[in-house]
Amino acid sequence: MSDSVTYGVSEGVATITLNRPEAMNSLDTATKVLLRDTVQAAAEDDAVRVVVLTGTGRAFCVGQDLKEHIGLLQSGDMDALWSTVPDHYAPIALALAEMPKPVIAAVNGVAAGAGASMAFACDFRIVAETAGFNLAFTGIALSCDTGISWTLPRLIGQAKALELLYFPRTVPAAESLELGLASSVVPADELEKATAELAAKLAAGPTVAYGSVRQSLAYSATHTLAESLAFEAGKMQLTGATEDHHNAVASFVAKEKPTFTGR
Repeated sequence: MSDSVTYGVSEGVATITLNRPEAMNSLDTATKVLLRDTVQAAAEDDAVRVVVLTGTGRAFCVGQDLKEHIGLLQSGDMDALWSTVPDHYAPIALALAEMPKPVIAAVNGVAAGAGASMAFACDFRIVAETAGFNLAFTGIALSCDTGISWTLPRLIGQAKALELLYFPRTVPAAESLELGLASSVVPADELEKATAELAAKLAAGPTVAYGSVRQSLAYSATHTLAESLAFEAGKMQLTGATEDHHNAVASFVAKEKPTFTGR
């Protein structure tokens, strides 16, 4: 079995690591299949309360493996070439963006193309000060994928999103923070610690409520106010029935700090 994606769970935090450092964590077919299945498994695992996505080596992920891509282009196998978007990239984006639990991207190096798209589908992007984002799609005369047309304008606005997609360049960490692409920027040797601290804080929180909030925000982006109010009502009923809510209210009355279990 390929080890191009590794997976581990500790104290409610699932860490998914892209592990092709020799290829800057580019995505060949085997890696895309394994990443899709791993992200979906983390989304469905009740023992997982927070998900962290990161990479090994110099890159977070530089997107599609172009060596494999060129081979498919030369072979003329168009079905294999383009089926990867609905079969791999779209399910990865949906799972990252819609799972009912917080997701952190620990951006250890450059995130380009689909790598940037995946980071933008997460709730938080903790970025090493030596890292950056490159929206590389039009640089090889392609449109964009992995949900970036949906996530990027919501992070930085339509005009800036078009600019960065039309004219790809590496946006360094400091500028990424100014634009809103990064949630925070830390020294490279502090990335692991900063990620662990945020993941632990989230895992100790009311994760059903967190998941409901992220799904409510996503829903409201494409629905009317009336529809969003109805969706909110459903999520209030869901979270209102949790042990976490009942315990938190009792703790508030007793003037105690609540403990959350994610149930």
